[in-house]
Amino acid sequence: MDSHDEQNEDIRSNRISFTPAQWGWLALILALCGIAAASVFYTVREHQQTRQLAANSQVLSTTLGELQSQLQAVSQKLNALTVPQHTPVSVNAAVTPQRAVSTKRMHKAAAHRLVAHRPVEDPRWNQVRSQLSEHEKQLASTREEVEKTRTDLQGKLSSTRDELSGKLSSTRDELNGSIARTHGELVMLQKRGERNYYEFHLDKTKGFQRVGPVSVSLRKVNFKRKSYNLAMIVDDAELNKKSVNLYEPVWITLSDRPQPLELVVNRITKNQVDGYVSEPKYRKSELTASTAAAEKAQEAGTPR
Repeated sequence: MDSHDEQNEDIRSNRISFTPAQWGWLALILALCGIAAASVFYTVREHQQTRQLAANSQVLSTTLGELQSQLQAVSQKLNALTVPQHTPVSVNAAVTPQRAVSTKRMHKAAAHRLVAHRPVEDPRWNQVRSQLSEHEKQLASTREEVEKTRTDLQGKLSSTRDELSGKLSSTRDELNGSIARTHGELVMLQKRGERNYYEFHLDKTKGFQRVGPVSVSLRKVNFKRKSYNLAMIVDDAELNKKSVNLYEPVWITLSDRPQPLELVVNRITKNQVDGYVSEPKYRKSELTASTAAAEKAQEAGTPR
């Protein structure tokens, strides 16, 4: 029965209090997951676009080859049509004046027929040249788009990495800046006026000591590993924290506080610990009352 109660208390403790180290690791893991997801997304997208553009280039190259073959065939036909057909004449044959005149007339007639029947330039030739030029333009445009897309993806990926790195650095600085490791650092935090601070000195005992809005009891100290076990009474409920490290904050949520309480041990000896508890400057009820009073004062000062 006691072990079951202790398990329930541990579960309630884990639900209510969280350490900033856990928050920091969680933020770091989420940031790394975001970087990995963004990298995978942009890489897959770039590969898909590259494969698609390569396929388009292959299709254009095949079409270009076919057009060149058609162009060559049309050129051969045109050359065959434009070559003049000469009538062979026997060298040994005797050429008489009448035959010479007749031969000249025949040549002139043949020349006139050749000019008259010279084929007009095939319009398909212009169509083929136009299609060839259009395909070359499309191929050049596709290559430019591939280079532009690759450059944009690399720029976006670099920007995302820089942004996530900056957020991680900022979160790490905030976590480190809110922990007082010495009494002097605690005094500096108190001068900010943002929270109330209560220092404590605890001996190993089963009794509880009141520290600010909570009661705490030191149950175990591991001086070699610089850790300790702590029992707390929060809102009339007893909670237990085990194996808490030196400088590791313990966050405690109270019903009437706008922000969690922070418990930090900054000194561990054989059977004693020193540290502090910090809480928000004002309670929720005080903030609500102040807001209501300000609204009433504003309504009273407004002329009707």
